[in-house]
Amino acid sequence: MKIIDIISGPTPSLSFEVFPPKTTDKIDAVFDAAMQIAGLQPAFMSVTYGAGGGTSAYTAALCADIQNLTHVPVMAHLTCINSTRAQVHAQMQSLKDNRIENVMALRGDRVPEAHETDYHYASELIAEIAAEGSFCIGGACYPETHPESSSSFDDVRHLKEKQDAGCAFFTTQMFFDNDVYYNFLYRIREAGVTVPVVAGIMPVTNPGSIKRICRISGAALPQRFCRIVDKYGADPAQMKQAGIAYATQQIVDLFANGVPAVHVYSMNKPDVAAAILANVSTLIR
Repeated sequence: MKIIDIISGPTPSLSFEVFPPKTTDKIDAVFDAAMQIAGLQPAFMSVTYGAGGGTSAYTAALCADIQNLTHVPVMAHLTCINSTRAQVHAQMQSLKDNRIENVMALRGDRVPEAHETDYHYASELIAEIAAEGSFCIGGACYPETHPESSSSFDDVRHLKEKQDAGCAFFTTQMFFDNDVYYNFLYRIREAGVTVPVVAGIMPVTNPGSIKRICRISGAALPQRFCRIVDKYGADPAQMKQAGIAYATQQIVDLFANGVPAVHVYSMNKPDVAAAILANVSTLIR
């Protein structure tokens, strides 16, 4: 089933992201976690793709397993910045062979030692996938502006380019203040970006990861969230519960304000995914 049809339905949707193993010795643990999350029957699941395609084989395999064994629709991430056109097309063929019809098309992070790339922007990859014709294409967006962007104006302009290239919907990077999302939505609609925008939410259950998360995503931490970390960050059990509660409050507010879809960055944690789904279960049925 195509993601655009899911997120355009009459009821709000909740979905989860998982990531494949980086090494073979982690395959069983990651597979088990992904199957547990899929067992919750979310609206769909996405599977990430390592820098330079390092986990590409695992991405396609994990997507196929989720879809075939649990019948949960899946979306495979695909990056291009460190790949050749031949590598990208080989990965697209692998996804088609596994009957995967949803792709999150991303530029990806640059790898310093990588060879010369055939791509420079996500819009180039999106156009190439769209020309192939069989995929529903999603793209990424940054409510607080991409860390490498020269300005928020340029960031929105590039978003419009991705839409024009064939992007059917966008998913945001994580944010911790819903007003940031609402303001972003207003700005991009004014600029002519009309496709659905899925809200990406990260439940922070480990305070040690916050600095890294914010550096990667460009997300700012509101004072009310900082106070939660200050109060409960030293106790893992308390921080886990508080992080789930904070993410739940964000999701409830988003649904109450008419946001059609929320994508949760689960970090391969089935217990966190299950707790959040339980907290909003009657809102999405």
